[in-house]
Amino acid sequence: MESLTDLYKIGLGPSSSHTMGPRLAAERFLARCPQAERFRVTLYGSLAATGKGHMTDAAILGVLGRERTEIVWKPTEFRPFHSNGMLYEGLAPDGSVLDSWEVYSIGGGFLSDGTGAPQAKTVGYPYTTMTDILKWCDETGCTFWEYVLKYEGDGIFDYLTKVWHVMRDAVERGLEAEGVLPGGLGLQRKAASYYRRSFGMRESLRTRASLFSYALAVSEENAASSGLVVTAPTCGSAGVLPAVLYYTWKQHDVSEKRIVRALATAGLFGLVVKKNASISGAEVGCQGEIGVACAMAAAAICQIFSGSTAQIEYAAEMGLEHHLGLTCDPICGLVQIPCIERNAFAAARAMDANLYATLSDGRHRVTFDKVVRTMLETGHDLPSLYKETSTGGLAKA
Repeated sequence: MESLTDLYKIGLGPSSSHTMGPRLAAERFLARCPQAERFRVTLYGSLAATGKGHMTDAAILGVLGRERTEIVWKPTEFRPFHSNGMLYEGLAPDGSVLDSWEVYSIGGGFLSDGTGAPQAKTVGYPYTTMTDILKWCDETGCTFWEYVLKYEGDGIFDYLTKVWHVMRDAVERGLEAEGVLPGGLGLQRKAASYYRRSFGMRESLRTRASLFSYALAVSEENAASSGLVVTAPTCGSAGVLPAVLYYTWKQHDVSEKRIVRALATAGLFGLVVKKNASISGAEVGCQGEIGVACAMAAAAICQIFSGSTAQIEYAAEMGLEHHLGLTCDPICGLVQIPCIERNAFAAARAMDANLYATLSDGRHRVTFDKVVRTMLETGHDLPSLYKETSTGGLAKA
């Protein structure tokens, strides 16, 4: 599996697959073909269909140069490996091709050359399914974060501390920001007003309203590309896990050390999905983004509230199961409607999954691994118009 340093990427939004991935690909191709006079970049499938709304062209042109780069959009042409295909070409002064590179942005900022292996740092985790990891936990008496620590090494907690600080800062920036989000939809930021209104509510409602405001804060920051966010597991779902962690930090006085351990556990569930299915909205729909984010957040909060490994796995399973079939249908290709609201509701659902799991003994019939396999099958069965192309669902309306 990949390292958590690759799952939790720190950068600017609004999209890990449409912005972070293409920007990284442009940087690598520029280093590979520095002698080119000009560049031509062809975008295929979902990447082309919603690329302008996701600022894909701006990300590429910012690296290769606006004056010497041509972007070719082919939204109806889907490459066989993944719907987020890109062809980078370096051109000589006479227009001949000096070098070309076909690469895919497969979600979460990951790139693949089409062989199936993402170009990322790998860690020697011996077990890559939650069933096997749970068995290891039972045999050793350890929990999920200790599994991460054992194979990632002590340095991973330094990185996760940085991740937490970026998440925390994104929440706090978003709670102060106001105004209209860019992109043309005229969508007003809501995090600040939701947060202020929460203080006038009775305690049970105030808790839920503040959680909403934290998720909205990060999602709106991502949509505006106005500061650093963390892919958790993607930019489009970047508000779910920070909202839950920030809530426990503020409302329950949870220490930073416990937050970081919860990040390790949440990330492990994300890695298992990434290894055995997908976190790409263009490949499996929003179930792979918001659904996985909800599962990660449910696992994190369950650990913070002292759930057993079985209860943690159950909470994560419910977080993903109850998002099965969720389509990716962003209006105008922007990471705004319905994406921002989905972050808020997924954060609340993660809290509910934790409560439901901790009321049980952790035993249940459908495993997390089974839901992951089902999500992948469901995603492949979804028509392409429901997978980040903005041609179906709410986007069509």
